[in-house]
Amino acid sequence: MMAIGVVESNCIPLGVLAGDSMLKTAEVDLCSAQTACAGKYIVIVSGQVAAVNAAVAAGVASAASSLVDSLVIPNVDERVILAISGATPVTQAQALGIIETFSLASAISAADIAVKAAEVELIEVRLGRGMGGKSFVVFTGQVSAVEAAVKAAEAYEDSKGLIGASVVIPSPHMDMVKALL
Repeated sequence: MMAIGVVESNCIPLGVLAGDSMLKTAEVDLCSAQTACAGKYIVIVSGQVAAVNAAVAAGVASAASSLVDSLVIPNVDERVILAISGATPVTQAQALGIIETFSLASAISAADIAVKAAEVELIEVRLGRGMGGKSFVVFTGQVSAVEAAVKAAEAYEDSKGLIGASVVIPSPHMDMVKALL
């Protein structure tokens, strides 16, 4: 079973240290390690659940007081990993769902919940670059599916209050969809 793990730090040096600790602790693959706005650093790893759990625990310990958020998602939907890497081209959208979060890790969690809750196409998980540390998730599908996906992500009890605003836009203008990508 594939899992994804995230450690988000508000200190770049400690974030890099956390990433190094994660990779040295367990056999995981580095998906991303990068700076984000407001001086944050995020490390994303994937692998077997036990290895990802061990890696995230080591990263959390290394990040110490700079830790903003962390998570492990066992059985992560592979579309989430792809959407973190970049936007999926969209030629039409019946409805558009956008969820804003206050942490990078919570955006990844919201994306996984949304795609598992309803039949939606994940377009992108934008992680805190140029947004003051906020992140957002964009997906499309039928209006009812997009509404269900947004509601499921908003209702997730472990979101720690890090879900901000969200919107469902029926029949979005394609110029606005393209502007998001």
